[in-house]
Amino acid sequence: MAANRRPTLADVAREVGVSAKTVSRVLNEDGPASAQTREQVLAAVAKLGFQPNLMARNIRVGGPDTTIGLVIPDLGNPFFGAVARSIEDTVRDRGLTLLMGSSADDPGRERALTDKFLARRISILLVVPSVGADHSHLKTHRVTGLPVVFIDRPGVGLATDSVVSSNRTGAHDGVAHLIAHGHRRIGFVGDLPTKLYTRRERLAGYRAALREAGLPYDRSLVSNAHDQHGASAVTSQLLGLEDPPTALFAGNNIVALGIVTELARIHRKDVAVVAFDDVALAEALEPALTVVAQDAEEIGRTAATTALARLDGDRARARTVTVPTRLIVRGSGERSPAVPQGS
Repeated sequence: MAANRRPTLADVAREVGVSAKTVSRVLNEDGPASAQTREQVLAAVAKLGFQPNLMARNIRVGGPDTTIGLVIPDLGNPFFGAVARSIEDTVRDRGLTLLMGSSADDPGRERALTDKFLARRISILLVVPSVGADHSHLKTHRVTGLPVVFIDRPGVGLATDSVVSSNRTGAHDGVAHLIAHGHRRIGFVGDLPTKLYTRRERLAGYRAALREAGLPYDRSLVSNAHDQHGASAVTSQLLGLEDPPTALFAGNNIVALGIVTELARIHRKDVAVVAFDDVALAEALEPALTVVAQDAEEIGRTAATTALARLDGDRARARTVTVPTRLIVRGSGERSPAVPQGS
């Protein structure tokens, strides 16, 4: 066998001195083979480093692969990383392997990625939907038994299970916390695009908290950013208003990093901040960051267990599971508004 070529079934058969069909029977445990032959085949497999092509076998016999496909929008976002890790931990005991890819929040890229997963005959498909994506193309796969679960955001064009955070309630609680500490001018920095489900739900929670407190909704206090640099720029713009906010609510963890970076750069320690979603090293910031924390582990675990139940035959109606958030008080959201000079 050439040193630069991956070993094949034929190489194993040649090493043992049996037919390729015999090697296949041993590896797939789908036919008779003596104990001696089995021992020789497995020894040759180990010696040559042969890896069976499970995908080819599953296509040949018409069965699903032992993999789960997960589509997320951003591989670098710690929240989605935590969700993926929880999914992987949950399915590992079932002998399933997680395959993951990033859509970059692009519907076309999401479709191409899901098509590649489907071509592998995956056992389960988990998707964080992109804005503008149409999931009706998955109907046939869903009807024929493929478990499909949407994570973090509902999909479009397909009635199937979803697992989301309590976005509206969580944002409401975070903004109400700022109001309780005396703030009346509270800026909102949300994600982009503005049609994003989580952004819309969190803005609705922000508005609800203002309404309950009898405070007006001021469009000039609402901005958006999709990355840390953009959030820093938006923070500067909001604080430069003629009547600037005394507190800021960050719509996600990436936005929060941009906000606290800008506040540190301009040495503003008088602006209160509450962030939706926790941030790595949040307790190391000065002051430590108050957050509305999502339970990424529970979201991943619930998505995985829901999909596994479908795989095991659960045919109940599609359902949406909402995972609660919790307010973690650390210091940045408890600052009272600065008293104007001369008052």
